[in-house]
Amino acid sequence: MQKIVASALAATALLLGSTAASAQNHALKANLLSPLFKTGSFFYEHKLNDASSLQLGGLVTYWGLGDTKISGFAITPEYRRYLSNDKQALEGFYVAPFARYQNLGLSLQTSTDDGSAATAKATLHTIGGGVVVGHQWVFRRRITLDTFFGPSYNSNVAKLEASGGGASESFDLGSFQGFSLRTGVTLGVAF
Repeated sequence: MQKIVASALAATALLLGSTAASAQNHALKANLLSPLFKTGSFFYEHKLNDASSLQLGGLVTYWGLGDTKISGFAITPEYRRYLSNDKQALEGFYVAPFARYQNLGLSLQTSTDDGSAATAKATLHTIGGGVVVGHQWVFRRRITLDTFFGPSYNSNVAKLEASGGGASESFDLGSFQGFSLRTGVTLGVAF
């Protein structure tokens, strides 16, 4: 009986040791900069081969700037090409083209010319893409730290609604269209 227990323990230790020594194929990450904007931004990365991976990002937001409130979500699929010769995918320097879809609701409390209150509302859909460069580190085969930045371009379609005179003219949606910078620092776990 003791030999069976010892053999089982040895096999378990060997299995756990080989699992820890193998390369990781997945990572779950959270953007550390997102809470500054009352946003949650999370990513799942899947290794395709030694030099590439696919990543899917999701973003949920609810924040305000003055009297303007913004809420909604975004989805960002991304292909990563790792360029480090001495490291496998999920670790090292990479270049990543991406696409992004955003669905946002905006509301703004304004005053009309006669002093009455008005609420402006808009639904905003943006689609865009770009490319980022970054570097991802894997510490102790489990903890990931990823930094990235790069240009992006968005095009939007907005549906404006108004409650009160002239409220629909209150939004400047130009900040959601055109060129911008996508950047982030994520912390996560590889498995």
